[in-house]
Amino acid sequence: MIADPRPAASLILLRRGGKHAHRGVEVLLVRRSPDARFMPSVWVFPGGRVDAADAGDEESAHLACAVRELHEEADIELPADAELLPWSRWITPEPVPVRFDTRFYVALAPPHSPPRPDGRETTDAQWFAPAGALERHRAGELDLVFPTIKHLESLLPYSSSAEVLEAARGRAVEPVMPRVVGEGDERRIVLPGEPGY
Repeated sequence: MIADPRPAASLILLRRGGKHAHRGVEVLLVRRSPDARFMPSVWVFPGGRVDAADAGDEESAHLACAVRELHEEADIELPADAELLPWSRWITPEPVPVRFDTRFYVALAPPHSPPRPDGRETTDAQWFAPAGALERHRAGELDLVFPTIKHLESLLPYSSSAEVLEAARGRAVEPVMPRVVGEGDERRIVLPGEPGY
């Protein structure tokens, strides 16, 4: 039986340039607890399931969830007027037993907001340049999962946080549901438009 995807939200938080105006794109990743039942010790964007506390219509509840999870997992509080812009929507492939329909948003971090992991859900939190995080993953130093890798890759063309936000304002967001193909060691994940999808 195919599990229904649960509504979820995730926040791609962008670091401000500040005095370092030349600073390229940097995003916040948090490391999940090694005791977590789902994706232990993996580095992810802050996020989680939409729950009853996330009030409002469908979009408002997802936005509230993204803001709440950032505060819970990294102790960063976004101001009430923070701009959260839709970046993507990913649905977990059908064979996976725990599935999510996750809306990813991009937003700018408040000034002077060092991330602090909560020590329960998250054990570490750091700013990463997307290319640097991907390089460390290839070197076996940073444990990343497919959606995080793909979102980091989607940020590579941009040279600043402002460019990412500008791109988000004109971005058409269509749901993406990867597909698992092949058997055993040959299993791989493919995206819409790729061979074998």
